[in-house]
Amino acid sequence: MIRRGNLALGLALAVLVVALDQASKAWMMALLDPPRMVPLTGFFDLIPVWNRGVSFGILASHGGSTAWLLSGLAVAVAIGLIIWLGRAERQLLALGLGFVIGGALGNVIDRSRFGAVFDFLDFHAAGWHFPAFNLADSAITLGVGLLLLDGLVSGRAAGPARS
Repeated sequence: MIRRGNLALGLALAVLVVALDQASKAWMMALLDPPRMVPLTGFFDLIPVWNRGVSFGILASHGGSTAWLLSGLAVAVAIGLIIWLGRAERQLLALGLGFVIGGALGNVIDRSRFGAVFDFLDFHAAGWHFPAFNLADSAITLGVGLLLLDGLVSGRAAGPARS
């Protein structure tokens, strides 16, 4: 059964995430052109990074066809998540799915426009740098966290499984 309220909530959030992601990337591309680092604190900089792989640059060395393969996979996953979203019974689940869908599609737009994802947020400490990321990546991470939380909360409400 399609839950229209949760479907609308998740899709609206996904659209908002895509819009904010693309706006932030356009702003940072303009700010960081020519390519340069902008130090903001002792642990956080803005730095332009073109990620041709998946998370943390995995598969980055596999050439230009990787962007299309990853985009196709992300679109397929987003379609599956939208179907799941249509059946979501809880708002927390709808929010989590909306964040993941929006983040995935935000990065798909980059891959289809540029052949790579534009990352620009760089956290570091004592010479160690977390891989650069963007708002879409943050939305995916937040969404997965909400999905896990929803699973824990709804699992408790259902009680222990019986065999």
